[in-house]
Amino acid sequence: MSTPAFFALQTQAGGREHFAPTHWARGPWGDTISGNYLGGLLGLIGERDLADQTAGMRPARFTVDLMRPAAMTPVAVSTEVVRAGRRLLLADVVMTQDGRPVARASLLYLRPGEQPAAPRWSADVVMPPLPVVPETYPDDAPMLMFTAGREDAAPSDGLAAWAHSGPKFVWVHDVLPLVDALPRTPFGSAAMAGDVASSLTGFGEDGLPFINADYTVSLSRLPAGEFIGLAALTHHSHNGISTGTAILVDEAGPIGTASATALVNPGFRPPNLPLS
Repeated sequence: MSTPAFFALQTQAGGREHFAPTHWARGPWGDTISGNYLGGLLGLIGERDLADQTAGMRPARFTVDLMRPAAMTPVAVSTEVVRAGRRLLLADVVMTQDGRPVARASLLYLRPGEQPAAPRWSADVVMPPLPVVPETYPDDAPMLMFTAGREDAAPSDGLAAWAHSGPKFVWVHDVLPLVDALPRTPFGSAAMAGDVASSLTGFGEDGLPFINADYTVSLSRLPAGEFIGLAALTHHSHNGISTGTAILVDEAGPIGTASATALVNPGFRPPNLPLS
């Protein structure tokens, strides 16, 4: 029996891989694959494909373009190096479905160096306390999200804590692996969590009227521990086009940022949000 996961690896004639979405991968916008799982798969496969060429480097920037809805049918992923140098490697990772591109990512690796001694200023973030992971999960919870609307508020499930115009926070905990035949990686988890920046920063009293067309994860280091957190930092929108930025953290502190560009998409009301 295969391991429960968002995608099942299928090896076809000639060794070509396809990744078949399971029911866990279905998104909230219809009968399509959720954007965070598309991005997570692009990151995980890109990281795997580039492993031999990126020894001693770290993934530092990952940008996902969600080009069109991806149906709940198998996808293929290919990786191509655009530039390889001593201090950086840049690659394109493309996802196709029935021969047509549905998503792509730009993946940048950088080589670490000596850290400057002087401190630099950064906006401070105080995350809500880490939640307690339950010993058992509901059958419909492949990824646990613990949300909060104030720094001193205990995280809870559901999205009602975001239904206001104030601060918003979330702790994300992976339950299932991305691919049944591949191990989880810290970068794969960060690549998947980055998509949450869109809903986190775009949420308000009226729910979530924006759907993102892209997202970017920028990392100074890889996450450690079982939780990845995001704190909403900015939201700017005009004429139905929005941008949002969140600080990305792990259990030890900030590790980078996640940002998203979105467009208005009325008519969607997330579950567990009380009617106003």
